[in-house]
Amino acid sequence: MKKITTFLIAITLLIACSETTYNDYKFSGESEHWEAEYSYKGTEKWGEKNGQRTYSNEDSYQFVLKYKGSIEELSSLKKLEYSYETNRGHGKTTEEYTDPPSTRTFSSSGSSKGGAKIRVDEVIKVNVKWDDFEESFELHNDSK
Repeated sequence: MKKITTFLIAITLLIACSETTYNDYKFSGESEHWEAEYSYKGTEKWGEKNGQRTYSNEDSYQFVLKYKGSIEELSSLKKLEYSYETNRGHGKTTEEYTDPPSTRTFSSSGSSKGGAKIRVDEVIKVNVKWDDFEESFELHNDSK
């Protein structure tokens, strides 16, 4: 009976040690002229190897910035800079135009393995500069 109990405890511990968590967060926010969305998908895996607890993670994100006005309002745009900052780092993009932009939507994306993960309660800071104008705002988790 003691062997069966020990076996059941060992199986329970192994099952408990093999765990995968999926994170799928969408952060959004807006200012007077801009709105943005930061989509984050991450996978965390806990396990055991050679008697040691293991952990790995990988994730991907997409940042989308959209001008709220008409495309015609951007016809004189010469330079657009936008940046965002999370607990895991930041991103910055600068675009210069000789011709008017053909879209009101601008985006960037990326992925990593083993990097810092985005928290569910993260507040993402966004800054947008276009020609002589500038606005800052925050993105908050929609699914919290």
